[in-house]
Amino acid sequence: MVEGTQRRLAAIVSADVVGYSRLMGVDETGTLAELNAHRSELIDPLVQKHGGRIVKATGDGLLLEFPSVVTAVECSIAIQDGMMERNANLTDDVAMRFRVGVHLGDIIVEGDDIFGDGVNVAARLEGLSEPNGLALSDDAYRQVRDRLDIDWQDGGEHEVKNIARPVYVWRWSKQETLDAAAVSGTLPLPDKPSIAVLPFDNMSGDAEQEYFAEGITEDIITELSKLRWFFVTARNSTFAYKGRSIDIKQLAAELGVRYVLEGSVRRSANRLRITAQLIDASTGNHIWAERYDRQLDDIFELQDEITQTIVATIEPELGMAERELAIRKPRETVDAWTSFQQGLWHHYRFTKEENAEAQKLFRKSIKADPNFSRAQGALAHAIYWDVLFGFTDSPEEALEDAKTISQNAISSDDKEPFAHFAYGRILTLTKDHENAIAELERAIELNPNFAHAFNGLAMALAMSGRPDEAVQKVEIAIRLNPHDPSIWTYMSLRSLALIMLKRHDEALSWATKATRQRSPGWLAYAILASALGHLSKIDDARKAGRDALTLKPDFTLSFIKQTFPFKKPDHLEVFLEGLRLADLPE
Repeated sequence: MVEGTQRRLAAIVSADVVGYSRLMGVDETGTLAELNAHRSELIDPLVQKHGGRIVKATGDGLLLEFPSVVTAVECSIAIQDGMMERNANLTDDVAMRFRVGVHLGDIIVEGDDIFGDGVNVAARLEGLSEPNGLALSDDAYRQVRDRLDIDWQDGGEHEVKNIARPVYVWRWSKQETLDAAAVSGTLPLPDKPSIAVLPFDNMSGDAEQEYFAEGITEDIITELSKLRWFFVTARNSTFAYKGRSIDIKQLAAELGVRYVLEGSVRRSANRLRITAQLIDASTGNHIWAERYDRQLDDIFELQDEITQTIVATIEPELGMAERELAIRKPRETVDAWTSFQQGLWHHYRFTKEENAEAQKLFRKSIKADPNFSRAQGALAHAIYWDVLFGFTDSPEEALEDAKTISQNAISSDDKEPFAHFAYGRILTLTKDHENAIAELERAIELNPNFAHAFNGLAMALAMSGRPDEAVQKVEIAIRLNPHDPSIWTYMSLRSLALIMLKRHDEALSWATKATRQRSPGWLAYAILASALGHLSKIDDARKAGRDALTLKPDFTLSFIKQTFPFKKPDHLEVFLEGLRLADLPE
């Protein structure tokens, strides 16, 4: 490094004036005077107040350095607030507005100047900012996410000039904040996920196909309306937009929804192509998109199939979107829905500590809304995991607690599928197999696309001595929700049922798939070890057993005997036999 230079981590702010060349062209002297006034009266004092320094000023641009991202963001927002006040009585053609980029990165300091990728990224972020707004890098966002009460908008990944890797962007806009406040005064978002299904476009050039496009739309609205944790805009409201070209954000504001589903239908001879995409209207980002190509044999059967497929896919995708949205919000919130979604986020991390944090958040949600049946069900299910995965030293006491909570969930809302699902899970572990099956079937009756309930039913069937039926049900669960964060549990259960049926080659295939998913638990490796043991692949079985013990050092065959509610001793024994062949401790 050149003598006199140093490298350090810093919060860098890059700002410039929107349309500066145009303003200078109209009135050069006046523009310079106005910029200097903004600097001396607003910007420079705020930078000093927040402990920052002005590295350089180049015409319309400013490069600032701060000791922390928090102070950099607080100062930047204060500047934007001040500029909005100073522009309040000016028309758009003469108002001076700033764009601001904020990044936490490595810089090279030489004298009073700074260089390096950190500076370059901040400059690129500035270009991605809205006028009167901020654009943060993901590194900067992580520093302020839980420290500042700001509604950041997910801007997604962007390829930017002279930066090797894409930059993930988070945005805040003073104008959007004001607009949102104005909209929320007349049509606030509901306290649960809200979605509008727009009429699917008929792209066939055949007016007779219009009925099919409308039919698909109406069926999706009807099926989504059955999911009680959704707010779904009525058909008449969304069909009012048919044939109109409208901005998604504007539409969502008018209908009071966060998510929009749109799609198209195209027919060619005896083939049909349907596209669908789910959009987060608050950011304009696509959450999910899919294309379906089918032969047009039975039009009504096809319509039912496509509807079921789209609805079954949308539900978990929305769930993931809501969890990611909730986890970004400060924990101080007492909103029942946000705390519930934050709890689910931790629940799907699959560790003892994360599951304990999930239970705290579920209880917080229930405290905020004592009749929130879904949160009660989630709490009971988290306790179920405590018992099944050995996270608790008092399994009997925990099951009694979970049983009471899940019964309360059903009392709060008898038509909540998750309540019946949770109760069925608890009854499975208490070996009340028939009632467990009945509760899980009730959950599926209330929501035919409920993948977790199919997986729970598969577990109950397997433990009750019906592993062949369990394989069928878990296959449906995997098909309904192939991207579920807990997909490894589905695959592991399928493998376990196949071991019970002594179809060890198939069991090995599914157990291997389970261990290749994101964050598989010790059970996945134990089931893999058993399948390998039965196939006489002893070295591989021992390795899988060691992996299980790494994740659960106190694992024993006695734990399996005490915890897993096998009705038939021979089904338990075939599982244990494979574990013994893997040299797992008794």
